[in-house]
Amino acid sequence: MQGKTERTAEGTVKVEARTALHRLAAGARFLAWPVTCGVLFAVAVVQYQQLARLSSALPNPAPIALNETPAVASFADVIATAAPAVVSINATSVNVGSVERASPDKLNLYLEERASLGSGVIINEEGYILTNLHVVDTLFDAFNAQVTLLDGRQTPATVIAWDEARDLAVLHINMDDLTPIEVEMQSELRVGDVVFAIGYPRNVGQSVSQGIVSGLRRDESGALDTIQTDAAINPGNSGGALINREGKLVGLNSSILSESGTFEGIGFATPAQFAVAALNDMVSQAIEANAGYLGVITGEALDARSSELFFGIETIRGMLVESVDEGGAAMRAGIEPGDVITRIQGTRVVDGGNIVAEVRNKQPGDTIEVEVYRAGQTLSLPTVLGFGQAIIIEP
Repeated sequence: MQGKTERTAEGTVKVEARTALHRLAAGARFLAWPVTCGVLFAVAVVQYQQLARLSSALPNPAPIALNETPAVASFADVIATAAPAVVSINATSVNVGSVERASPDKLNLYLEERASLGSGVIINEEGYILTNLHVVDTLFDAFNAQVTLLDGRQTPATVIAWDEARDLAVLHINMDDLTPIEVEMQSELRVGDVVFAIGYPRNVGQSVSQGIVSGLRRDESGALDTIQTDAAINPGNSGGALINREGKLVGLNSSILSESGTFEGIGFATPAQFAVAALNDMVSQAIEANAGYLGVITGEALDARSSELFFGIETIRGMLVESVDEGGAAMRAGIEPGDVITRIQGTRVVDGGNIVAEVRNKQPGDTIEVEVYRAGQTLSLPTVLGFGQAIIIEP
């Protein structure tokens, strides 16, 4: 019995030990979750403090404005400054259309007229326009060109000089209130500079295209010879302006490199400083070679009888003005139909020969004093002589 009792006691001890272990395990399981949460919370607090210290050391970012559109660069003001100086040129080209052999030793040439559309740039207030010769070129130098300004005014233009080798021509118009372009004479163009081509392509009105300087070609002396650009240059743009971001003329659009005859991304312009220098030389030569132009048509010389008939007195002598060319030198000076030109440069006018002689002795750009009789008064009108005929057609 004693042995059995000992076995029972041993079993009791084992049961109690097992029960204690179960209780310990259950307690550990009960405490495991809170302890884990506490550890995780402590780690989170430490990390938050580290991030706070790091963010305080960094500069504050600029606030982001909501509903704010980024600014977009506009060149409208630049274009508006240069655009009035760029004109449309309509010319009539007379060339040989066909050739017929009438006999073994005789050929018949048949001429044909063809409209030519191009652009030009007003260089100064005196009315000188720079363009390409191929815009106005024609057989026998029978030039016939008409200029249309951006404001709609139109006038025939006189081709006063040209340079075939450089494909340049100078036109002159007798017109007031002109807006010449500002020329960049000390151009420091670089490949990549932004440029704009302004002209009248394909008779759609004035148009502007944007591009960059894609190449620069220089002559043997190192001087800039040709500007290459990817700004669109289409038929009708020849002679138009290539301007920089300041609205200044940097080139005269002249040609394109194309197999199709339309723009393919390669256009060329004559540098402005080169073209304007050529213009100045050509203008000087044209002035030397041409007589001044007054722009009036007169009737017969007044005598006592015609003076009495027209004005009620017999003493008026001179040439009665029948018409004045619109936009011509006389009109710009204030001479009107019905006036009587009595003196030119102080010389009394007795017939039309006086007027012709005095004007022919002067050059375009010279100022002469024209004295006229009008409505009982004698007026002295300073008159700047021009080139050729000019007729203004208002829009």
